[in-house]
Amino acid sequence: MRHRVPPDLAGERLDRVVAKLGPLSRSVAGALVEAGGVTVDGAVGNRKQRVAAGVVIEFARPEPEVALAPEAVPFTVRYEDRHLAVVDKPAGVVVHPGAGRSKGTLASGILQRWPSVRGVGVEGRWGIVHRLDRDTSGLLVVALDPESYEGLRAAIGARAVTRRYLALTHGKPSAPTGTVEAAIARNPARPTRMRIDPRGRPARTHYRLVASWREFSLLDVTLDTGRTHQIRVHLGSIGLPIAGDPTYGRPGGSPRVFLHAHHLGLQHPVTGERIEVDSPLPDDLAAAVAALGPAEAG
Repeated sequence: MRHRVPPDLAGERLDRVVAKLGPLSRSVAGALVEAGGVTVDGAVGNRKQRVAAGVVIEFARPEPEVALAPEAVPFTVRYEDRHLAVVDKPAGVVVHPGAGRSKGTLASGILQRWPSVRGVGVEGRWGIVHRLDRDTSGLLVVALDPESYEGLRAAIGARAVTRRYLALTHGKPSAPTGTVEAAIARNPARPTRMRIDPRGRPARTHYRLVASWREFSLLDVTLDTGRTHQIRVHLGSIGLPIAGDPTYGRPGGSPRVFLHAHHLGLQHPVTGERIEVDSPLPDDLAAAVAALGPAEAG
């Protein structure tokens, strides 16, 4: 959808403008902006951005909201109190409904496990404050009440939540540690893919070499930001495509995208205590590492 902002909406926040032009609910419009799905005169916009009359706003109308139903969806609870939980998502499970998928999502499993989460956050994704790609396994934090939801959203926005991943890549990094800082935007020619684009949303990824083999490297990756496909795009851009990634990488080394969210650290939004949660490497990825044989020395 392409809209030119009328004078009566000049100076409004971008999420409010998108909601009015859609028309969309405020929560859906905000989620669309935060996902990088809205451009202002060709550049990716941000939620709090004020827009001027006459600028061109473009966005795709999201899938209709789906009434979320509780389902028995597999996941492991790694931490839980009455305010929040940290869950371990298996690979192959979509976090919330969308793009034609309405059943078997983690959101439905969360609603079955904690029925009181209904009404916390956004319709169709109750309690969810961040996400993982379908083929990525590992840890997510879930808000179980409104106070935690707002606190966790603020902490993620302030980059106060530590998220670490293990990634097996083709190739070897030029140094044992490094940072990739490059803006990411949706690829207009292939809308399901992201790409490096200076007009996109800022993104920063840090990595540390854990082990290496002749053709592969195991990296411990930390996110400062959480853009869609960020690790896959950033590592691919420096010649380290993730093993088993059919979209940004190439076959070999892993039966699926070798990306696992293995550590989550945060300050509890209600009690203030520090929470550190770890997840072991799933069996399929552990087997992929074992199949590589002994790592190189040094």
